[in-house]
Amino acid sequence: MGFGRVALGAAGAGSALGAAVTSYALWEARQYTLRRLDLRVLPPGMRPLRVLHLSDLHMTPGQTRKQEWLRALAALEPDLVIDTGDNLAHRAAVPVVLDSLGGLLDRPGVFVHGSNDYYEPGFRNPLGYLLPDDGKRHTDVPQLPWRELSAGLSGAGWLDLTNRRARLDVGETVLAFAGVDDPHLEYDDLAAVAGPADDTADLRLGVAHAPYLRVLDRFAADGYDAIVAGHTHGGQVRLPWPGGSRAYATNCDLEPARARGLHRHPADSRPGDPGSSWLHVSAGLGTNPYTRIRVACRPEATLLTLHPR
Repeated sequence: MGFGRVALGAAGAGSALGAAVTSYALWEARQYTLRRLDLRVLPPGMRPLRVLHLSDLHMTPGQTRKQEWLRALAALEPDLVIDTGDNLAHRAAVPVVLDSLGGLLDRPGVFVHGSNDYYEPGFRNPLGYLLPDDGKRHTDVPQLPWRELSAGLSGAGWLDLTNRRARLDVGETVLAFAGVDDPHLEYDDLAAVAGPADDTADLRLGVAHAPYLRVLDRFAADGYDAIVAGHTHGGQVRLPWPGGSRAYATNCDLEPARARGLHRHPADSRPGDPGSSWLHVSAGLGTNPYTRIRVACRPEATLLTLHPR
């Protein structure tokens, strides 16, 4: 009888702990955070450039708190906005996304799409975020209105970098871009953007949704100063680790140690090394709408202030 009471007590404690962790994870997924980082990549003597990196909104019409938070970012008045995809999570989300971007659409901007801009989301096992990518791609579901999203962003003046190279003048700074379609779906066409980065530009940026190594390697080898990506959700479910938290999966072949934040690529390179770049991976602002949880990984946008070297 005593053993039974102990077992029931342990089960009750386990259930309570599980409920507490779930409540925390649901709460944290709505704690939208603005990260601020400084990066020295501009030529000497140039004024700083403020770049807002947005990624992985996974927006649905009912996510009004996220919409209000995103709309307020226009007050930052960034010089440039880079959107690395996965904006959609609902068939009716395009007008909501465009409205939430609001005044940011009046700023210079560039964008690419992610897999969740193309295909309708479905339920995912929350524990799957702790596991390596299994290679499955859910393309047997209805498509989302990504063409409407492209038209809305392009109509506002943002550059579509889907398997394209482009130039953009932002104030006194001339930027050269190379962007690819979603590598997670293997839609990237590296041959279309391959070749030495434009050495007449002040700054060269590679843009992709998912930071697959083949894409990062290509951009770094071609001489891009920095690469901007999303997709990983920062690991989404991170576990305690000395000095912070640790991601255990990235949903691509990027190692978990670089699941979010600012790093070098290749990982062991240093500024000035030939064939190396800065890499910024955003943990993004959203989640799958059926699994709105985050653990030790708050949703984020990042304001990157670029300074002269």
